[in-house]
Amino acid sequence: MRKLALVLATAIAVVAMPTFAATVGQPAPDFSAPDLSGKPVKLSDFRGKFVVLEWTNPECPYVRRHYDSGNMPSLQKEVAAKDVVWVAVNSSSPSSGEFTTPENMAKWLAAKGAVPKATLIDQDGKVGRLYGARTTPHMYIIDPQGKLVYAGAIDDKRWANAAETKSAKNHVRAALGEAMAGKPVSVSATSPYGCSVKY
Repeated sequence: MRKLALVLATAIAVVAMPTFAATVGQPAPDFSAPDLSGKPVKLSDFRGKFVVLEWTNPECPYVRRHYDSGNMPSLQKEVAAKDVVWVAVNSSSPSSGEFTTPENMAKWLAAKGAVPKATLIDQDGKVGRLYGARTTPHMYIIDPQGKLVYAGAIDDKRWANAAETKSAKNHVRAALGEAMAGKPVSVSATSPYGCSVKY
C-alpha cells in the first residue's frame, strides 16, 4: 500500500510539473501580463525588434548587486540606445514575503535609475513558468523574428559581490552584440544564478 501511495504521489508530481515552452532556437512563446499601471503588455507588441527579458526581484541580493552597482540600469540604457526593448518581469507571488506591489516596484526602479521599456507584474507566475524562469536574475534574448537566441545568466560572476561586476563577462551584452551583427550567438545558453523565483 505504501509503495502504491509513492507511485501515485510521483505520478501526481509529474502531471503537476509545468511544461516549459521556451527553448533557445525556437519561437519565443507569446504572453500577456500587466505593467506597473495595470495595462496589458504582450511580447508580440514588440515583434520586429530585439527584446531582452529580465526576471527580477528587488528583495534578492543578486538582483541588488546588479542594480546597486549600476550594472543593470547601464545595460538597459545601452541597449535602449540601439532600439532594443527591455522588459523586466517580477513573478513573485502575493503569498510570498518578497512580493512587491506595482507602486513599490516603480519607486525602486526609479531610485536605481533603471529604464526598462516595461516592467510586468506576473503575480500568478504564468509568464515565469512559461519561460522556465528559475532565478532572479534570469535573462532571455528574443530576435526580431520572435526566436529565442539566448537564455541564462547575465554574466559569469556567480557571487553576489558588486565589486566583481565590472570584471565579469556579460553574457547578455555579448549575445546581443553577435545577434544584432547577424552572427550566430556563440554562447546561447548558460546556467542562471541568483535567488529562486518565488512562485
